[in-house]
Amino acid sequence: MSINKNINIIKQKCQSIENLMISQTCCFTGHRCEKMPWKYNESDERCVQMKEEIKKQIINAIYKGYKYFITGMALGFDIICAEIVLKLKVIYPEIKLVGALPCLNQDIKWSKEYKKRYKKLLKNLDYIWCKNTEYTTNCLFERNDYMVLNSSMIIAYYTGGGGGTAYTLKKANKLGLKIILIKIN
Repeated sequence: MSINKNINIIKQKCQSIENLMISQTCCFTGHRCEKMPWKYNESDERCVQMKEEIKKQIINAIYKGYKYFITGMALGFDIICAEIVLKLKVIYPEIKLVGALPCLNQDIKWSKEYKKRYKKLLKNLDYIWCKNTEYTTNCLFERNDYMVLNSSMIIAYYTGGGGGTAYTLKKANKLGLKIILIKIN
């Protein structure tokens, strides 16, 4: 067998594995605390309702064969989703949490409370993807692109407007990802 034929067989097998992983991967996108109606008050009834709906949708995804969950690790929705996945790992130890970081120092301007939550999550991630050491003008888009390109489903909290969540949902829709929108009364 020629070397080129062997290389083609290896490429096909790698592509099959990559496609399988993507079909089992769900990512998250949603507003940061400032854009949520309850801001930073996670004891607000609407936030509690959102967390229950996120948990329900993640469990539904697990039962549909999803094993990998990618979080962008941003303030607000991303961190909430990551914490829920970690809690569910106790019941579903086969699931994996992937942190897609826009840059290594994304928490540099965060409050002490959020930095503590962030550091705890970092220690408990199964995998980390990070392209940039420092913040760049494109790092958030690069992170969002990575998540969407490596997933077949996205769970989102979006109430309108522009920004990263709108960008990510538009790209997910264009690529044909299954989109689950969390709605809060």
